[in-house]
Amino acid sequence: MARPAHQATTRHLGAAYPFVAERGLGGRGVLVGRDLFGGAFAYDPFVLYGRGVISNPNMVVFGQIGRGKSAFVKSYLWRQLVFGRRAWIVDPKGEYQPLARAWGTETLALRPGGSLRLNPLEAVGSDEAGADERTRRRAELLASLAGASLGRALSPSERTAVELAVTEVSSRVSDPTLPQVVEALLQPAAHSASVVRTDVAGLAADGRLVALELRRLVAGDLRGMFDGPTSAAVHLDAPVVVLDLSAVYHSAALGVIMTCAASWLQTALRRDAAGSPVLLVVDEAWAILSNLSVARWLQASWKLSRAWGVANIAVLHRVSDLSAAGAAGSEQVGLSQGLLSDSETRVVYAQPPGECAEAAGLLGLSSTETELLPRLGRGVALWKVGGRGFLVQHRLSAHERALVDTDARMQ
Repeated sequence: MARPAHQATTRHLGAAYPFVAERGLGGRGVLVGRDLFGGAFAYDPFVLYGRGVISNPNMVVFGQIGRGKSAFVKSYLWRQLVFGRRAWIVDPKGEYQPLARAWGTETLALRPGGSLRLNPLEAVGSDEAGADERTRRRAELLASLAGASLGRALSPSERTAVELAVTEVSSRVSDPTLPQVVEALLQPAAHSASVVRTDVAGLAADGRLVALELRRLVAGDLRGMFDGPTSAAVHLDAPVVVLDLSAVYHSAALGVIMTCAASWLQTALRRDAAGSPVLLVVDEAWAILSNLSVARWLQASWKLSRAWGVANIAVLHRVSDLSAAGAAGSEQVGLSQGLLSDSETRVVYAQPPGECAEAAGLLGLSSTETELLPRLGRGVALWKVGGRGFLVQHRLSAHERALVDTDARMQ
């Protein structure tokens, strides 16, 4: 004879299974899906930061191809837009066009020799920083770009030449452009040379290699993207701003180009400090982390997220992408892992078995969480938020499936 089923109220059942029922992060924010050990799972970095659950709003998303990483990021942005947030995206593969069009906007396609230009050195506008601080920021960015192109850190003389060139151009125009700075490096002003007790020829020699590398963005194979004032057709009042870099995805200079694009967006963020919060997505972030100078610049930007009212989201394939940024023990690896430390939300989709030991160390996973990583099904991710862990099944609506589909060519 079958034994009767046990009956109890939901209140009593919660007490009967105290280690299974998870109270979650609260109901405010975007609904992501289902917590497999609880109920619905909602997440909003700005809400959680206000409640003191997390100390920064940044996120890193890991996931193998085909496990649902891209679907999550795109649908998450779509849902945040309903709450009045905005999304600005550096898109190396050209996958975010459906999301932009769903909100009635077109992507900003950057390509060599194209008609669309962005000026990464343009003034900050309403930023409270003075002229000296704006000059410092411009010089820092150009040093990062040149260092990434040269494959090494700039020497003191090269860095000084960049700083003097930016200072000289900034004293003449409010919105310097890359061609003007390159010209100032190749033909320095006499008063700039006198500042460092040298002559014009000596200062020109100090900055010549940097000038030739930056010239690639002005007159070389990468011209036509960042070599003039920002195009009048560019508007930032749209809910979604996508910088489409697919035309240069296979270029060896992808990291440099992504840095220029991200810098322009961050400049716009500082100018738009009074606007609604922004989610800034850097997809394929491995392309930036491999360059030491650029990784330094990106980490500094990550640390300013709270001051700018922005939640940065870096998207990578494997946890080992952080260690693969450079040689073991190198500064690149330290900076990449520091980026992880400055992102208190980590979303990890299935990882190969060989990645699990490294993931456990970098992400602080328990033995149970580590065992789960290679077995996570499609659309299921391990979330680590403020030290707490959640197993979340991402859910998509029928409309969202059309927005996030990247398998059309395979089908």
